[in-house]
Amino acid sequence: MVTNITSFGRSGLSDWLMQRASAVIMALYTVFIVAFLLFNPNLDYYAWSGLFNQTWMRIFSLLAFIALAAHAWVGLWTVTTDYLKSTRLRVGAQSVIILGIFVYLVWGIQILWGA
Repeated sequence: MVTNITSFGRSGLSDWLMQRASAVIMALYTVFIVAFLLFNPNLDYYAWSGLFNQTWMRIFSLLAFIALAAHAWVGLWTVTTDYLKSTRLRVGAQSVIILGIFVYLVWGIQILWGA
């Protein structure tokens, strides 16, 4: 039996569900943004800023950021566990990936909720 030390006790079903749920959230966000751009052909900074100053849009965007981070982690975790056979290399790569995803998530939150 093969033991994967980087699985953190998750099951394949939970990974599958997280991928699908995050994909749906990102798809809804993308459709909304594309529709907003199509229905506002003369979009200026003030309209765009007004959209993102609304609390519901910030929450929706935050949800999309978190979904993107979860989707990226599950996908890249799967790739690294499938193709990186050396435990040291796999854990190193996954650590870099986690750090990168975390930095982008925090940066996105700062941009979204910053002053």
